[in-house]
Amino acid sequence: MKQTGDLNLVKKINKTIVLHHIRTDSPISRAKIAEITGLTKATVSSLVNELIESSLVQEIGAGESSGGRKPMMLLFNGMAGYAIGVDLGVHDMLAVLTDLTGKVIRENRIQHHNESVEQVTHLLKTTIRELIETAPESVYGVIGIGLGVPGIVDEEGNLLFAPNLGWENVPLQSQLEAEFGLPVVIDNEANAGAVGEKQFGAGKDTANLIYVSIGMGIGAGIIIKNELYRGATGFSGEIGHISIQHDGPKCRCGSLGCWELYASEHALLEQAGRELGREVDLKSLLSKAESGDAGVIKLFERLGYYLGVGVVNIINGYNPEFIILGGRLAGGEKWLMKPLLDLLEKRSLPHPRKQLKVEFSELRDRSTVLGAASFAVTKFFASTTVSVERN
Repeated sequence: MKQTGDLNLVKKINKTIVLHHIRTDSPISRAKIAEITGLTKATVSSLVNELIESSLVQEIGAGESSGGRKPMMLLFNGMAGYAIGVDLGVHDMLAVLTDLTGKVIRENRIQHHNESVEQVTHLLKTTIRELIETAPESVYGVIGIGLGVPGIVDEEGNLLFAPNLGWENVPLQSQLEAEFGLPVVIDNEANAGAVGEKQFGAGKDTANLIYVSIGMGIGAGIIIKNELYRGATGFSGEIGHISIQHDGPKCRCGSLGCWELYASEHALLEQAGRELGREVDLKSLLSKAESGDAGVIKLFERLGYYLGVGVVNIINGYNPEFIILGGRLAGGEKWLMKPLLDLLEKRSLPHPRKQLKVEFSELRDRSTVLGAASFAVTKFFASTTVSVERN
């Protein structure tokens, strides 16, 4: 019995390897998979046939010959199922339905006033339900839900502390799983953003990157040697709470002079409100800057300076290959980038800076939501209950 069990495990592992290469490298031939993996052609062929039967893989016709018979090319079937990703913000949420490749099928943006945990979670459930109901027919249906949140999350998906939301100890994962009967993955929004950039954005070819999410607060997702770094207890990346002014104003986290008090969307809106004498939102400030309003442009440039102060600490402390700045403030790149780069030139150590790239995200505010959806897809393929055998 043990031998049979071992053989089944080996087969499952090999099938996972084959599917991985079809997902990441397709279109690809059976022969190429055998060459890459070291598996025999007969083994690959047998496993591919099972994957075709499971509707996760399809043949798309003959490819170019390298001297012999033309190989039959294989393609991962992203429409075999769908995932939901949500970026839960302080005043809004962005939710998407994607296929298994991360292609966005539908997108919903919803404003909220964060009146209470109950009010926001009710809106969250309503939004998710709407996306589930609009998912196209598929073999596996909606396979899971991923959620990026602006706070500290434990391994059970409990939101332990989200200072900008004012939430503590909210059992989000268990609530959503009970509501929808689907697997749910919850993580810090900056971690989700880093994974989104690594899979779908500018970080595809970078092994060591830091994604800085700039919203009402600031967080960082850290990827080292192609893996998300979580720290000793899973709570790395709270870089918005490094102190850049030891006797500065008090932060919601309880400390003083935190970086996000100077360089976040919240900091921009507060400064703009003081100078303009009224409440404003980011959309109106971006519009005013685009139309040439010198005062508003100066506000963005000031923010770019303070962004640079924190990015210098990231460069000197982590020596990454690539820093990607994302979130809603990425729309202000035109006015933020020059003061940020000027400060890096003056203050960061020259050797860590030499090979470094610093860019604003091309995904803009979609990094987190795409990463969250990909968490759900990853869990689907990693789950012992999801077999590539159809019921």
